[in-house]
Amino acid sequence: MIRSFRHKGLEQFFRTGSKAGIQPKHAEKLNEQLTVLNIVARPDQMNVPGWRYHALSGNLAGHWAVRVNGNLRLTFTFDGEDAVLVDYRDYH
Repeated sequence: MIRSFRHKGLEQFFRTGSKAGIQPKHAEKLNEQLTVLNIVARPDQMNVPGWRYHALSGNLAGHWAVRVNGNLRLTFTFDGEDAVLVDYRDYH
């Protein structure tokens, strides 16, 4: 279950469907990714074909990412079985 967000626009999109804080062209993919993230209990369960799931390093060690589009990623970490610090960013 998603317990916390870092990106307020992404949180609003998840909770209300408002596209004001995200790129509207990413809404469909983000909806799919957030739906799955809200169900899974482990980061590796986000390893869906085409999403380019990978672990992050450096300042974001302990976080994982899936590709949204171009350089934009949905990043997250887990606390137990809950996704936390869910973000929508270009970390490159």
